[in-house]
Amino acid sequence: MLTLFALGDQVTFFYSPSDLRTKKIADGQRFNLGGLVEAGSVDKSTAGVLRFRVSDGQASMVVKYQGVIPDLFREGQGVVATGKLAGDVFAASTIMAKHDENYMPQEVAKALKDRGVWKHGTPAPHPNQAPAGPTP
Repeated sequence: MLTLFALGDQVTFFYSPSDLRTKKIADGQRFNLGGLVEAGSVDKSTAGVLRFRVSDGQASMVVKYQGVIPDLFREGQGVVATGKLAGDVFAASTIMAKHDENYMPQEVAKALKDRGVWKHGTPAPHPNQAPAGPTP
């Protein structure tokens, strides 16, 4: 019990955008937000500030970040952002871009798979891309 109490300030929870619809998270509480970078959402027009949307296929959230952008960061790729809510925007202090589930936290890959956005063994899709299937 003492260990859990001591770690309380060091634990960072993971949530998907859909989780944020049902969880009550106070502004200023630090957590990880994960999902895919939504196609068409990346905006680097504000000097030094990156804005984009993280999606899990059912919900999405605007992320604002100022800092070094990872080389693998791009639309349709997995991302985990660490930061805090600031109203309706997630203010990220760090972002990590992931190119497949082998390098993605299990929680992110599971949330995407559970929502049918990503299937094992396939590359991460663009969130707005229609699922592949037989052609007529």
